[in-house]
Amino acid sequence: QVQFAESGGGLVQPGGSLRLSCTASGFIFEKTAMGWYRQAPGKRREFLAGITGGGTANYAESVKGRFTVSRDNAKNTLYLEMKSLNLEDTAAYYCHSVGTFEPWGQGTQVTVSA
Repeated sequence: QVQFAESGGGLVQPGGSLRLSCTASGFIFEKTAMGWYRQAPGKRREFLAGITGGGTANYAESVKGRFTVSRDNAKNTLYLEMKSLNLEDTAAYYCHSVGTFEPWGQGTQVTVSA
């Protein structure tokens, strides 16, 4: 059974930083491209960053230069380092295997507020 468990969200002030983690199970993690996504209230889920099993990353323009995706294949864990957070980054953040139709995890809430 494929599962994604996100953690690390919280309340942060504008300009602050957070590191999100995602532990995945039920598939061969090291061979699977992974991605981070977010969904704000009333908006569609959007892609933020992806990373291949070998570590090649790509980013949405909205987060390029501020967010960094990485992975530890030995731990089946995906990370998202976020800096220079602004109010528009407030959302529920999710990880998922890219291009698959597995169920989504619960996500982790990031709230940017003064």
